[in-house]
Parts: sequence; structure tokens; C-alpha cells
Amino acid sequence: MTERHRETRPSAGPGFGARGVRGHRGSAPMETPLEKARDFKGTLKRLAGYLKPRKYQVFAVFLLAALSTVFSIVSPKIMGKATTKLFEGMMMKLNHVPGAKVDFQYVWQIVLVLAVLYLFSALFGYIQQFIMAGIAQKTVYDLRKHVDAKLSRLPLKFFDSHTHGEILSRVTNDVDNIGSTLQQTITQLITAVVTLAGIVIMMLTISPIMTVISIVTIPLCLVGTRAIISRSQKYFKEQWKELGNLNGHVEEMYTGHQIVKAFGHESESVNRFNDINERLYEAGWKSQFISGIIMPLMNFINNIGYVFVCVVGGVFVTKKTLEIGDVQAMIQYSRQLTHPIAQTANIANVIQSTVASAERVFEFLDEVEEIPDSAAAKVIECPKGLVKFQNVKFGYKEDATLIEDMNIDVRQGQTIAIVGPTGAGKTTLVNLLMRFYEISGGKISVDGVDIRELKRGNLRGIFGMVLQETWLFNGTIRANIAYGRQNATFEEIIRAAKAAHADHFIRTLPDGYDTILNEEASNISQGQKQLLTIARAILADPAILILDEATSSVDTRTEVFIQKAMGNLMKGRTSFIIAHRLSTIRDADLILVMNNGSIIEKGSHNELLTGGGFYADLYQSQFKGAPGSDPSPQELP
Repeated sequence: MTERHRETRPSAGPGFGARGVRGHRGSAPMETPLEKARDFKGTLKRLAGYLKPRKYQVFAVFLLAALSTVFSIVSPKIMGKATTKLFEGMMMKLNHVPGAKVDFQYVWQIVLVLAVLYLFSALFGYIQQFIMAGIAQKTVYDLRKHVDAKLSRLPLKFFDSHTHGEILSRVTNDVDNIGSTLQQTITQLITAVVTLAGIVIMMLTISPIMTVISIVTIPLCLVGTRAIISRSQKYFKEQWKELGNLNGHVEEMYTGHQIVKAFGHESESVNRFNDINERLYEAGWKSQFISGIIMPLMNFINNIGYVFVCVVGGVFVTKKTLEIGDVQAMIQYSRQLTHPIAQTANIANVIQSTVASAERVFEFLDEVEEIPDSAAAKVIECPKGLVKFQNVKFGYKEDATLIEDMNIDVRQGQTIAIVGPTGAGKTTLVNLLMRFYEISGGKISVDGVDIRELKRGNLRGIFGMVLQETWLFNGTIRANIAYGRQNATFEEIIRAAKAAHADHFIRTLPDGYDTILNEEASNISQGQKQLLTIARAILADPAILILDEATSSVDTRTEVFIQKAMGNLMKGRTSFIIAHRLSTIRDADLILVMNNGSIIEKGSHNELLTGGGFYADLYQSQFKGAPGSDPSPQELP
């Protein structure tokens, strides 16, 4: 298949075509960091399934993270011994004890031990981060592979019922969110939990009373933090919502800037931007201010606990029930105690968002797929182009039938034109032929073989498509034409371009066939784009052609070239032409007139005009002259 097909959709949302993204790119919606999953446990369990093949590496990460944390936790207590030794030596000197001195050798031994501990802690931290990076990236790699494979198996119906932004958000933002969480958050969570447990244990070994004093501040921190988070949450949601609105408005105005200028709506656009920007400022200011209160509040509560620890510690030292080095260690531990608590609370929030992202990805992976090809699926090696519709029935929804009892018999090499008003079912008929949608009843056959018995790739390879809405990708002109047949030689590409009357304009470009088309292919004209898609179809050499009003958006002179190119393309091939401009299909072998999903008339151009029915009315409406001079069907060109 050489070109994507524009679908008449049952929904209003933009979709994807069979090959690549259609139209401009939708902006992916921003995710709120406080979004929660509906099935947290089920999604988390399924996400853990992606880590199962790497369970030994995950265990190594847990072990290394625990060891790294333990080495850093015991350091304050060991450091306290050095402080005690220094304090004892200084006190003996002050008391003029004979031979009093500071045991610097012991102090240096402590410093050496601390250096080794910190070195091992850093080493284990480095190794566990290295392993975790591999786990995270490999997991996301597998997830992206599954998502990409899923995209190719989804029916066109899915893309027609979901916006670009929604799909892109799931396959990019959500997957990236999962990857970043696996990379950083899991190791941070392990570290925070081990640190919290280790600090409490070390504090209990020094002084249970002082430990209780320090722990009392924890509930106060939790209560204060929870109250602030509940207040800031709604403002964060509003902030991300308005940011999404702002991005959408900017993209909309950028892509349509010519229309905005043409109709003089610049000031209206600026005013709307200012309104959204003002709301974003208000929400952002409030969310940042309220959330910013958390750390000052926690510091205030911690400082109260810190004062109590210092006072009680001083009393214990004077009573000689505790060494000064142990008091120093307790002060350090009390200062460190709230950090892992705050970190754990923040990580829990991030994990909620990550599981919500995972849930959205898994919902995508669980979407209903195209009916898979059977093991006995057939392949038409040398297609002729015979097409037959027998009692075909179809509806986008089960309770709403669009096409009822359609019968068409197309012989090899015939040109079939399909006409009718918007929404008549013209594009739907072609989509059924390409098996983008499954019919509800009846049978469609190509060369006598039911298309449901054919491999989809083989079926769609029989067709070539040239559409009104061209699709060219960011790459060279040569590569865009060769998209019709990947193994084509340069000489074959040139022959196809000449047959499409595109060779001349290509050679006038600075780099000829190696000219790189930009992302929107805006560096060539609309007519030139269309000639390239025709060259692509000629190169593919399909047995059956589908042409969807390929000349409606070009000037008259370019239309002449395109009509000539399409004439070369249609020679000896079965062709289906979806037409709005009826003057282009007068030479068709058979014209099918559709309305409300049914074929209401069929015949040649002259037969239908003579019949004076729906087609004759359509034709005359396009060629009316001045009042009182309407031509009769016999006088029409």
C-alpha cells in the first residue's frame, strides 16, 4: 500500500491512517503528578511482571542499596567515638592530669575507618545505580517493543476513536514516566526505608529516651505535611491543566497562523493566551507557595526536637550516663531522621503517578486487536484485479447499519467511480475493501478469494492509494518515492517520477532527488507533493488503484499534469476513483452513486445523465450557468 487513506469516522477525534500519523501532530496531554491508578495492586503486579526476568539483578540492587546505606548510617556513631576521645583528652589537660594528652593516633584510626566506610558506601551506591540503569532501560525497551508491536495490530477503528495526543501520551510520556521511576525512585525508596530503619536502630543502641524524644516529632511532621499537601493538590492539578491548555493554544495558533492573520484574529488570540497564562500564573503561584511551606514547617518541628535532644543529651553528659560523642551522634541522627520520611512520602506520590501511567499503557496493550491472520491464510501471487462485493453489510456500531446488502462486480482493468454526497459511505466502501474494518455480513473477494482468507499484508500490497491528503515523511525525495517499493533501484525511481510528470520539477530543486523534505514537506507545493505520491504508487506497480480526489486542492495547470500522471498510472489496472468533481470521471467504465450507505444508481456517465436521477442532479448542480440558461443533460460537456 502506497498511501494512507482518509477515513470517514464515526467519531470526531483525529486518528491515524494505516501508515503513519495523519495531519498535524496533536499535543500530548500533560500528566498530573498526583494522578492515581484505579487498580493500583493489579497494575503494580503486572508491572512487576516486566521485572521478573531480571529478578536476580533486582535482588542485587536491593542488597547493594542496603549495604551502601548501612555503611553511611554507622558513620555518625563511629565519629562520636573520635569526638569522645578528643573531649576526654582536652578535659584531662584542663584538669592538669599528669601525662594528659589527646590520643590522636586513635582519632586518626577512626578517620581512616570512616574514610573506608564512606568509600565502600559510594562504591556500592555506584554499582547499584549502574545495575538499576540497565534494569530500567531494558524494561522500558521491552515495554516500547510491546507498544510498537501493538500499534501494528490495532484496527483503524481504534485510531479513529482516539486523538493523536492521547495515543502519543501513552506511548511516550507514560512509558518515559515508568522508565524514570524505575531508574531513580526504586533505589531512593530502598535507601529511604533502610536509612529510616537503620537510624532508629542506631539511636536505640545509644539512648532509648532520646530516641523517643526524636521520634515524637515524626507524627507532627506527617500531620503538617499531609495538611499542606491536601491544600496544594488541587492547585497542582489546576496548574498542569492550564499548562496543557496553554500548550494546546500555542500549537493551534502556530499551525494555523496564516488563517489567524488572514481573518485578523491576532488580538483575540493574544487575549486568549493572556487569559490562560493568567490562570496558569495564579495556579502555579498558589501551588508553589503552599507546597513551599512544607520544608520551613518541617525544619521548625525538627528544630524543636533538636533542641530537646541537645538539652537532654547535655543533662546525660553532666550525669555521666552518656558520652559526649554519643550525644553528637544522636544530634546527627535526629537531624537525619525526617529526611527519609519526607523522601518516602514524595516517592509514594511519584509511584502513584507511575502506576497510573502503567495502567494507561496496559489499557492500550489490552485494546482489541485486528482479527489475526489464520495459519492457513492465502496469498495471491499474481493479482489480476477482480473485485466482488456480495450482499455486504456493515456498520461502525452494532446497532447502526451504514451499508446494507451491497453488491458490486468489478472486472479486471475496469475504472469504477464512486460518487455521492458527504457521508454517503464512499470512503467506507474502500476501507472495507482494504479490510481496515471487518464487514458484518456478506463477502468481499479479490480474484475470487475472500479477503478474510488472505494475509492482510498480501491483500494491502495488491492496492495502491493516491489520496487527497498527501503524506510525505522527513527525508529525501528519493526515499519518499521508494516508499512504494523499498528495494527499487534509482533508475526505477526516476522512471516512476517521469511517468508521474514529477522528474522535471525534482531536477530543478537544488539537490534534485536528494532534496530533503522537511517535517511537513512545506518546502514543495501541494501539487508537487501529489505528483510524488503518484510516482510512489507507480513504482509500487499495484494491481488495483484507489484514487481519492487527488486533484481537488491544486491549481488548474497542476491538475492537468496530475490527470496525465494518473492516466499513466491507471493503464491496465482496476481502479476505484472517489470523486467529488464529476467532470473527472466521465470516462469511467462504471459509476456507482451512493447515498446513506447504499448504491442507489449505477451505470456509465451518459446512462446516468439520461436517466435523470440523483447523479444527473449532482452533475447539473456543478455545471449550472447563469439563471435561465441551465443546460439539459444532452448539452452538458
